Amino acid sequence: MKAIRIHEFGSADVLKLEDVPMPTPAADEVLIKVYASGVNPIDWKIREGGYGGKFPIKLPLTPGWDVAGVIEQAGENVKTLHKGDEVYSRPDPTRDGTYAEYLVVKADQVALKPKSIPFDHAAGVPLAGLTAWQGLFQYGQLQRGQTVLIHGASGGVGSYAVQFAKWKGAYVIGTASADNLDFVKSLGADEVIDYEKEKFEDVAKNVDLVFDMQGGDTQRRSIAVLKPGGRLITTLMPKFGAEAEARNIHLEGFMAKSNPQDLEEIARLIDEGKVKPIISRIFPLAQAREAQEMAEHGHVRGKVVIKVV
Repeated sequence: MKAIRIHEFGSADVLKLEDVPMPTPAADEVLIKVYASGVNPIDWKIREGGYGGKFPIKLPLTPGWDVAGVIEQAGENVKTLHKGDEVYSRPDPTRDGTYAEYLVVKADQVALKPKSIPFDHAAGVPLAGLTAWQGLFQYGQLQRGQTVLIHGASGGVGSYAVQFAKWKGAYVIGTASADNLDFVKSLGADEVIDYEKEKFEDVAKNVDLVFDMQGGDTQRRSIAVLKPGGRLITTLMPKFGAEAEARNIHLEGFMAKSNPQDLEEIARLIDEGKVKPIISRIFPLAQAREAQEMAEHGHVRGKVVIKVV
């Protein structure tokens, strides 16, 4: 089968299209025929150097940890998934990934994909969707009627976070560049802030939750907009614990976990028309390098996807 492989860490130039053996599922795994793969920051962070040792990466490696496809074979102990099922998943990032024609995944990391969207859109959902869902509701504890400030609201995670928060009944404030203000509004944001022209802390006040995909000084300044007892949840390293504690702010960083129940709920919202994936561009497998470069440097709206079939 065809797969993109890396044999050394480095720039996108280390991505090579190769022929590799077909994987075989264990008893608790499924073999997925990959139709499409989402492109995410974890892809190039691992490509550049193994994510700072966070994951036990062994080279050579197939990158990509967002998939939509069809079950080709189910292991003997798998009872809930069957050959022919249309599925999506965020697979284990310590194993070979989704830039390939076939992929083996633990069955407990897989859910049926949304029926109302094609594979190349479904592939842009799992990792970003799970990150937004768990950041807002599991870690952020967002409730109806609360106010949430979402940094990076036009990006892959942010575009889902705006839609999820609005569905929940929250008042949604999003930061974005000038070119993306109308786009973020179209996703349901009640207010949008051009971070290049105004300081968000001059606009957002008494916020219940800040969802941070920027880190650095943005994270530090976010503490000031939260009401006492508020929550600052970040997808990056939480670095301002003392400042947060001084204002009675809960500061926490997290990485999304594969959770089929969350994926099922997200699929339901998509099929009900309450949430839609935003796909910026779709590349063929042979152009994985270009796909990663665009996602990494292009300030894209929503997601970049690699189409395999």
